[in-house]
Amino acid sequence: MSHTLNPIEYNGKTEEPGFDFLGFNIRQYPTGKYKSGKTGGRGSQLIGHKTHIKPNQKAVKAHTEAIKGVIKKHKTAPQSALISHLNPIIRGWANYYSGVVSTDTFNKLDNTIWLMLRAWTVSRCGKSNHEKLRNYFRPGTVKLSNGKERQESWLFKTKDGLHLWQHNWTPIVRHTLVRPETSPYDGNWTYWATRRGQAIDTPTRVAKLLKKQQGKCSRCGQYFTPSDLIEVDHIHPLSLGGKDEYKNLQLLHRHCHDDKSASDGSLKSSGLTSTVNLDNTRLTKGSQAVSLTREQSN
Repeated sequence: MSHTLNPIEYNGKTEEPGFDFLGFNIRQYPTGKYKSGKTGGRGSQLIGHKTHIKPNQKAVKAHTEAIKGVIKKHKTAPQSALISHLNPIIRGWANYYSGVVSTDTFNKLDNTIWLMLRAWTVSRCGKSNHEKLRNYFRPGTVKLSNGKERQESWLFKTKDGLHLWQHNWTPIVRHTLVRPETSPYDGNWTYWATRRGQAIDTPTRVAKLLKKQQGKCSRCGQYFTPSDLIEVDHIHPLSLGGKDEYKNLQLLHRHCHDDKSASDGSLKSSGLTSTVNLDNTRLTKGSQAVSLTREQSN
C-alpha cells in the first residue's frame, strides 16, 4: 500500500491510487487531523489519511450487466418471475459488500435498476401514465434484516405482495477491531464472549441473545469462549407447545443443550428415545440449533 496516496508511473502508464482485491478497491484518502486514521495502541498517532474499502468498478459493472441480462431475458415473463430471479442476485451481492463503504454504490445501483425496470414496463404497455405504472410499482412496508420497517411509495411489487429487494436496504455492518492489548488467552471472557455478537457473520438473534445474556451460558453460567460451540435453545420446547419468539430463546453450550434436551421431555414428546444419537437430535424441528465456528467469532 505504499503508492495508494498518489498516482504512479508504471510501464509508461499512470496507475491510479489504491488497488483491487477480491472485488474490493482499497485506497487511502488524505484527510485532516479530525478524520485521520490512527496507528492504534497506547502511543496512537495520526497517520494523515483514511483507508476506505469499496466495491471496485469491475465488480459493479459485472453486477449491473448480470441484472441487465436477467431483465432482458424476462422481457415477456410475469413480474413475479422477474422478481424471483433478481432478488437472490441483489441480496447476495449486497451482503458480500455490506461490511465496507458501500452506501453510495448501493444507492447508485438502485437508481440504475429502477431505470431498467421503468424501461421494462414501457416495453410491455408503451409509454404508460401514472395509473398504468401502479400495476407494477406500489406503496408498501418493507421489513429489513435488522428488524426495522421501512415505508416505500414506489415498490416494484406484485399484487400478491412479492417485491423486489433493493441494495440500500442491506445494513452496513462495520467489522469491530480487536483491542490491541487483548488476547484470546488473557482470560477476559467477558470481552471475548460479548465480541462474538459483533461479528458480521453472526446471526441476528444469536447476537441479541449474547448481549441479553452478557456472554454467559444460561444453564451453566460460564462465559462463552472463542472456541466454544453455542446453540440456540427454546426454553419451553416447541414440541411441548413453546413458541418461536425471543422471550422463549436462550443460548447454551452444545453440551449444556444436549443435557437440557435429555431432561426437559422434548425428545420424548417428539417421538425420540434416549437411545437416539445426538446428531439426529439436532436435526429435529424442536431443536432449532445454530452453531458458531471459531472463524465467525474472530
